[in-house]
Amino acid sequence: MKFLVLLISTLLTTSALSQEPAPNKKYEYASIQYLIEQEIGRIVLPQIYKNIGVEINITPFPGERAQFEANQGNRDGEIMRIWTYGEENKKSIRVPTPYYFLETVAFSLQESHVEIETKEDLKKYKLAKIRGVKHTNNITKGFSDVYVMNSTENMFKVLLDGKVDAILTNALDGELVSKRLGLEHIITRSKPLATLPLYHYINQKNKELVPVIDKEILRVKNNGLLAKLILQAEQIVIEQNK
Repeated sequence: MKFLVLLISTLLTTSALSQEPAPNKKYEYASIQYLIEQEIGRIVLPQIYKNIGVEINITPFPGERAQFEANQGNRDGEIMRIWTYGEENKKSIRVPTPYYFLETVAFSLQESHVEIETKEDLKKYKLAKIRGVKHTNNITKGFSDVYVMNSTENMFKVLLDGKVDAILTNALDGELVSKRLGLEHIITRSKPLATLPLYHYINQKNKELVPVIDKEILRVKNNGLLAKLILQAEQIVIEQNK
C-alpha cells in the first residue's frame, strides 16, 4: 500500500513538472524581418515570458525562412502568426489566446485612383506582397499578377515605379513605412480587407510551454497589462521608424 501511495505521488509530481518550462533554458524564437507588427511582438512577447521567469531570444528572418527554422526545430517556434499558419504547419502548436492583431490593407498612389473596397476588388489590379507572409498570401491565393518582395520599403518602390497598382501589408506597417519614406501625402489606403488575430506558435518539442504561456497571456489580457504593454511597444516602434 505504501509503495502504491509513493508511486502515485511520484507520478503526480512528474506530471506537474512536465507542465513547467525547463529551468534555466533560454528559448530561441524566429520572427519575420522588416514588419512593424513583428517588431512590436519582439518587445511584447519577451515581457510575457519574463513574467514567468523565462528568458527568450528572437531572431528575425525572411518569412519563409522563419517558418522553416521553426518547423525544423532549429528555433523553438515563431513569435507571431495568423490562425491558418497552425493549420499549415503541424509541427508548430498554436498558443490558444492571441496577443495582438493585424489589418490587411491595400496602399496605392492617390493619383492612380485605384478603388479597393473589398478583397474581390484586388483581382482587378497588379499587386505586391511580401514573401512568406500568410495574411497577404491568403488574400491573393489564386492570383497570377502579384509581385513578391522582401520588404515593405521595396514594395513602395515598385509602386512608385508604376510596376504595380497597389501593395498589400498590415495597416500600421504601411503607414509607418510610407511616412518614413516621405510618401504619406501621395499614398492612399483602403479600408481593412481583413482583421486577423495574431498568435504565438511553439514547436511541438516544447509543447509543455503552451498552457503556461497561454495562462500568462490570459492573465495580462484580463488585468489590462497587455494593452499597456502593447501601447508602449507601439510607441517605441513608431519612434524608431520616424
